[in-house]
Amino acid sequence: MQKPVQLTWHHVHPSEEVAERVRLKAAQLERFHPRITGCAVALEAPGHHHRSAGPQYRVRIELSVPGARIVVGRDPTETRAHADLVAAVNAAFREARRRLQDHARIVDRRVKAHASAEQAVVARLFPANGYGFLRTPDGREIYFHEHSVLRRAFGRLRVGSRVRFAEEEGEEGPQASTVAPVRTGAHPA
Repeated sequence: MQKPVQLTWHHVHPSEEVAERVRLKAAQLERFHPRITGCAVALEAPGHHHRSAGPQYRVRIELSVPGARIVVGRDPTETRAHADLVAAVNAAFREARRRLQDHARIVDRRVKAHASAEQAVVARLFPANGYGFLRTPDGREIYFHEHSVLRRAFGRLRVGSRVRFAEEEGEEGPQASTVAPVRTGAHPA
């Protein structure tokens, strides 16, 4: 990274442990895109008048790469509330990694405009935790996260739903970087 990580705190007590986690996660992003020129991270909790059941943290990451700016915002009103700041940071950096990888594929022309995505069936869902597993035609199981599901369709998926997906290697094995429900015949027997 050409510039050090810029970290700002809004209504959050600064913590060296969290700051170190942010710096580590930002450094790990360079494995997925070696030309990151800048990284700004804002950690925020709403003011006291917004708190009802404790703080719900928001993490915003802005990455600068040649020719593009990639912005990830984890807003508790749009996604599951993050009552744990470290969990919110981890979730935001997972999304940043996925977007960086997608950007790198496009820039490197590794993504063909007419490439067809693989198809699978939703094998298991854990809606309360925001993830699930796909079963491919060859019997493999692929992890996916709710943020990988296009058009915010995670809540409409059911076990047996047919989907198209793009696979990538994650930290703990294969995972789907994007998942799109198949509109016709979405619930095979």
